[in-house]
Amino acid sequence: MELTKIDERVYSILEKKISLIKTDQGVIYLVGPIKLPVNLYNETVTFQWYCWLNCEEVTEDLHTIVDMLSSINLAEMQQSSVLVYGDFENADDALIRMHSICHTGDIFGSKRCDCGFQLKQSMKRIVENGVGAIFYLANHEGRGIGLFSKAMAYILQENGYDTVEANRELGFRDDQRNYSDAIQVLKALRNKPVTLITNNPRKLEALKKSGLTVSGRQALWGDVSEYNKKYLDTKVKRSGHLREDVTCFND
Repeated sequence: MELTKIDERVYSILEKKISLIKTDQGVIYLVGPIKLPVNLYNETVTFQWYCWLNCEEVTEDLHTIVDMLSSINLAEMQQSSVLVYGDFENADDALIRMHSICHTGDIFGSKRCDCGFQLKQSMKRIVENGVGAIFYLANHEGRGIGLFSKAMAYILQENGYDTVEANRELGFRDDQRNYSDAIQVLKALRNKPVTLITNNPRKLEALKKSGLTVSGRQALWGDVSEYNKKYLDTKVKRSGHLREDVTCFND
């Protein structure tokens, strides 16, 4: 079926909403900001939403960028995005979270992890702070092993393996995530200090190594239950997550 020719008015609408971030491998196309009203604990909060696409093909021609959308199946690829709140570009300090996608926790509300809780709590903290951003990293499922592999890792966990062991037994490192794209987008949106919401020292290290000014860190623990005690304990004992008040969740 022949595709309908795109009206020039479409390009005029989009041209101010698409920017390019050049990388060593190609380019990141960033689209936004887009107003996104969100239901956060039964209150409507409006964020500014951006989405990005990493490509090897570099072009500043909007026609080429839009035309290629129909020639590649983006529905079978994962794209990351960021929710921004307040004057993110200009505020003296901003609260941010690099949040790895968790299909089971974020969408289904799984109690096997604390991801859904961390996502909503981070959004709440950012709103209370008045400025900040949630970077939602779509290629980080299962600490970077993908959803299908994560499902197999869950089966191993049901048979006595912890999170680290399950990933390694499937041929992966215990944590395969990379934050370079998100950091590039962060730098494009802001060049002032940030405070990172995380328990993971690897995220903190990645930001500092990139040259960003990190003014602090906020821990985020909670939603502990019988279903995720071992998972949370493994985060501390085997993955080095920073837990200040207690050393074990199984006590």
